[in-house]
Amino acid sequence: MERRTIGATALAVGAVGLGCMPMSWAYSASRQRGDESIRAVHRALDLGVSLLDTADMYGPFTNELLLGRVLKERRSDAFVSTKVGLLVGDQHIVANGRPGYVRRACDASLRRLQTDVIDLYQLHRADPEIPVEETWGAMAELVRAGKVRALGLCAVGARSARRPGARLHDATVRQLERVQQVFPVSAVEAELSVWSPEALRTLLPWCVSRGVGFLAAMPLGNGFLTGTLTPGQGFEPEDLRARHPRFTAEMMAANQPIVAGLRRIAARHGDGVTPAQVALAWVLAQGRHVVPVPGTKRDRWVTENAGAAELLLTEQDLAEVGRLPAAQGSWE
Repeated sequence: MERRTIGATALAVGAVGLGCMPMSWAYSASRQRGDESIRAVHRALDLGVSLLDTADMYGPFTNELLLGRVLKERRSDAFVSTKVGLLVGDQHIVANGRPGYVRRACDASLRRLQTDVIDLYQLHRADPEIPVEETWGAMAELVRAGKVRALGLCAVGARSARRPGARLHDATVRQLERVQQVFPVSAVEAELSVWSPEALRTLLPWCVSRGVGFLAAMPLGNGFLTGTLTPGQGFEPEDLRARHPRFTAEMMAANQPIVAGLRRIAARHGDGVTPAQVALAWVLAQGRHVVPVPGTKRDRWVTENAGAAELLLTEQDLAEVGRLPAAQGSWE
């Protein structure tokens, strides 16, 4: 697989990554099977999908434990990205950016992942009660201690929390400017897909101008852009899509023209090319510093997603994607 680099330190990874969250958190709990997920991770590494993206909060903790079973055997094949800064309770998620907590959390992640170093350690969310510089400084200490190779930042989440009139990623850019003064940012992770292209406006240009890698989260629109979901199919109560405005039966039906457009482009590239591969190829086409990280727990989808690295979209294809209707039912 094509290799891409993350950050000024030129950390090399496969052009397509693997989001591991669905294996143990946030999606269809009844379909989460450890052995099946283990096979998916092995398949990814076999195909050159080296970036494995997880977090201590996924599970919580069980996602890192699952990956640790693979890394114990194949650490040299993998690029490990995990996250710190969020704690999961029974009914809530809270941020914790206290330096002492960050140090303890890193040691715990290393134990669960069965490795002595984390390739990319990301701040999941900044703690509003702790200056982000303090949290970032503690993470930088981990780099100097040899426990972490590089640092990354996840984009601020809630769209509704931003200032009136501000663009979606303005708060994230402000955080990046602050932490960059403490220690270099190697990567930013944020949502980017055909139906959520907002990062192209300000966040991606910020990364490009500073040589910062961009990990595209949810590049398949939480599964919608694969064309395998049907309006009104329903989701399990724990599935994040059960509460997502774009996954009501009405909005899924309204957004079908987006999938139809991806199907048309896929058909031009021959039998076997899928809407999901077109959606991922579009993300890859946004620049060599961009690495899509589609989440899955099945080796079948890992194989399909990896194939997108070989799909080169034409100018006609890209223009057609640009003309697709905007998604309805956003977080706005």
